[in-house]
Amino acid sequence: MSKNLRIAIDGPGGAGKSTVAKEVARKLGIDYIDTGAMYRAIAYKFISCGLKPGIEDDGFTESLNKILVSTDVDYSRGITRLDGIDVSDKIRTAEISSAASSFSAIPSVRKKLVSLQQKMAQEKSLVMDGRDIGSNVIKDAELKIFLTASPEERARRRYEELCQKGEKVEYEVVLCEMKTRDQNDMSRELNPLVKADDAWEIDSSELTASEVVKLICDRANQLFCVEK
Repeated sequence: MSKNLRIAIDGPGGAGKSTVAKEVARKLGIDYIDTGAMYRAIAYKFISCGLKPGIEDDGFTESLNKILVSTDVDYSRGITRLDGIDVSDKIRTAEISSAASSFSAIPSVRKKLVSLQQKMAQEKSLVMDGRDIGSNVIKDAELKIFLTASPEERARRRYEELCQKGEKVEYEVVLCEMKTRDQNDMSRELNPLVKADDAWEIDSSELTASEVVKLICDRANQLFCVEK
């Protein structure tokens, strides 16, 4: 590869970003960074320390910033580490997902994680997925994808994922939470969920993950002559 290939995959929750990004990275032989997992990890830390999203009482900001300073978040080879401990399984719950959306809107939280993500993207080829990768984290990414699907389809996917993990949830509740998170992500003041001007939009409502992966890999190979 003559130069670094950085693929930014953005989109709303449940669009299949992580599944697709992992497989694209595997097929192209480059690293994968799940930024959503990083936000979930730090949300898990906040909740474990007694902070609740949306309840900003006296001392909330001070406590949050103290936790931020002493917290280390890392994502490497499919493992999310919080202060050196693997929390990959613990952060994949509906509660943590919802909390991550709320905490990620806080400027100091976003600043810390964006800085870490930009450092990761400086010197190597990778696939990074999230909600503001192409529009903020890696503005000069060689390939930008905006992956979306209908709210109903995304809620169905999330519902099935949670059921497979043994969580007792109702589809209607998952759909409501999905729409609420969409609104939070799109309306936050700092780096909201938007499609970058130069991003290629893919609607996966009626596509399988494998079909989406093929579309992206074909585009990468076409543009950058990446060997599979």
